[in-house]
Amino acid sequence: MLKIMTLCVIHQHPKVLLGMKKRGFGAGRWNGFGGKMQEGETIEEAAKREVLEEARIKIGGLEKMGVIDFFWQGKPDTLQVHIFKAESFLGIPTESEEMKPKWFDAKEIPFSEMWQDDIYWMPLFLENKKFLGKFVFDEQDNILEKELNEAKEV
Repeated sequence: MLKIMTLCVIHQHPKVLLGMKKRGFGAGRWNGFGGKMQEGETIEEAAKREVLEEARIKIGGLEKMGVIDFFWQGKPDTLQVHIFKAESFLGIPTESEEMKPKWFDAKEIPFSEMWQDDIYWMPLFLENKKFLGKFVFDEQDNILEKELNEAKEV
């Protein structure tokens, strides 16, 4: 079953805003802000809502940077994650029940405390390059297969 998800990373060169996931899927990892779409929402509306809920900031414009399909060995679901970049926002990033936001220098992103795929697509993201990809994980979230390509459009 295909589940469409959002992921938004705030990038104000040279800083990147990530959140420490405090509960649920991905807990204990730094990540962008995002989640599932609600009925009647566009993917962009979902991305903005999730950032507001998780970091307490209201983002302005969004740019879609990539789409990655994630698979886990032995699980039927596919997560299709639409990755967005936001450069401007209103408010002060504030901790929520789900996420604890923190700014990182782009050269000091904590990849060892993130999903293993991030180290592959984040450099493209930071260079403002669009991408399409696919990652297959085992039960311990280790990458078994990866495919990642630059794209003109996403």
